[in-house]
Amino acid sequence: MPTDPVDAEAIEKSLEIAAERGGDLTPVVYERLFQRHPDMKLLFWRDKNGAIKGEMLMRTFEAILDFIGPRQFADHLIKTEVVNHAGYDVPPDVFATFFGLVAEVVQEACGPDLSPAMSAAWRRTLADLDSYVVHPDRITA
Repeated sequence: MPTDPVDAEAIEKSLEIAAERGGDLTPVVYERLFQRHPDMKLLFWRDKNGAIKGEMLMRTFEAILDFIGPRQFADHLIKTEVVNHAGYDVPPDVFATFFGLVAEVVQEACGPDLSPAMSAAWRRTLADLDSYVVHPDRITA
């Protein structure tokens, strides 16, 4: 089911505010990921300058924006990447954790400008994303 346009607008606004206030959120997102899932840090042994992490986060933001919008590719991309990342020993629940971490960092970067509507929109979107991550076989496009 498509994202409610009001929720999509709230998430887009939170992303804009976070970009203005927080700048590059990559270090914060991955620091938090590695705190909660220390075994994931080993997978980035080649990423000496953070470029891989930065690109992955950028693609995550693109997927979120498409997911809350036209869904031209995000739903398929997410299902595919769950399978691809399983080949790197990344379990689906870590994928779900990653989207949640991104939302958490974005919301924190918004600070006092984070509205209840934005928080609620993120909760609903994360629940929707979860269905694609945890049970991709049950989703039909």
